[in-house]
Amino acid sequence: MTDCPFHSPAALPGDSTPTSPSPRFAQWREAGAAAPLRYEDGHEGFVITRHEEARSVLSDPRFTVAHHRSPLRESALVDGVAPGPLDDRGRQAVASTSLLSMDGPQHLRLRRAITRRLSVKAVRTRTAEIEDVVDSVLDEMLAHGAPANLTAHLAQPISVRVHGLALGVPPHLMAEFTRCFVQGAPAQDRHDLLRLALEHRRQEPGDDVFSDLVANPGLDRIEVEGLAFVLSTSGRDTVAYVIATAVVALLTDRAQYEALVADPDLVPTAVEELLRFTPMFLTLFPRTSLQDVQVGDQLVAEGTTVSVSPVGANRDPRRWDDPDALDVSRSARGHLSFGDGPHMCAGQQLARVEIAATVRTLVTRLPGLRLVDAEQLRPGPLANPVATYESGVVTVAW
Repeated sequence: MTDCPFHSPAALPGDSTPTSPSPRFAQWREAGAAAPLRYEDGHEGFVITRHEEARSVLSDPRFTVAHHRSPLRESALVDGVAPGPLDDRGRQAVASTSLLSMDGPQHLRLRRAITRRLSVKAVRTRTAEIEDVVDSVLDEMLAHGAPANLTAHLAQPISVRVHGLALGVPPHLMAEFTRCFVQGAPAQDRHDLLRLALEHRRQEPGDDVFSDLVANPGLDRIEVEGLAFVLSTSGRDTVAYVIATAVVALLTDRAQYEALVADPDLVPTAVEELLRFTPMFLTLFPRTSLQDVQVGDQLVAEGTTVSVSPVGANRDPRRWDDPDALDVSRSARGHLSFGDGPHMCAGQQLARVEIAATVRTLVTRLPGLRLVDAEQLRPGPLANPVATYESGVVTVAW
């Protein structure tokens, strides 16, 4: 595969790492607003790597998420967990609440049903609980002893416990929730588990998302189950990735970690910069043009699929000075790691709080933390169904 930015059409490059993207993204960005991209079904569309044009596409109602095409990749990691059979109710639930393939009033109605407990104000009321989870998991990692796999011993346990806390998974079902949604289980097992959790919240409501869903008069049971499934399968792996990758980025640029050790009050700013610097998604879920649309210097014809790349847009020198450098004092607001527009990540405020709590705890309690090795420092296969990086094994000592 040539590195020429004008090669048409290209596949997403396989030589990227989370902290060091392929140079092809910069080549595409400098060549024009949109670069030709090949999709798995043979369709020829575009990838957007400039920040301004990326935001415009994500917010433009002339692009729909309803038609899914996955970009072709030079390397791919296939999920080996077979979904298995799913009963009629489960199939209806999934089909009726697929927020990532839905636009317009129906999408807005369902999205509003899940956002009350995920707002800035609501999430901040749980900060102390989240910090307790982080401290508890870190205690477990320290008890395990060094060296430790930070992904398995810190990032993943924090993300799943906070996820369950926010959703309202009752404590007695957390082990099964972890098996189903972290370790991987057939789809029917996942739906059976969620039905138990939702029924528990019907009987014992709390300050959580599941309790709000079951009490919402505008949702039927199928929609409640479907939204619970969407929320249970979304966000948790992203948070685990960001925690692990943030630590890798900070420890490979030791001065940045030391800056946070010296001044933990920089952590909220640092979190935005770390999100900008190490997005999980090479491309977000694709959009398809509903009519001819001019995107920068490129006309996108009706029916053409376009993929926005946070990896490219987050390092656009038109938006940030010296974008390839990590700077924990930089104002990185406006990054696209959570997307933008009507499909912007609903759980982004929860993610910010748990990532910040984890980073603050590490720089406070483990100022001598050091990186032994990280799989993600070397190019690896990209995960399905859209192109994402994997956390991989991150080995640390202290």
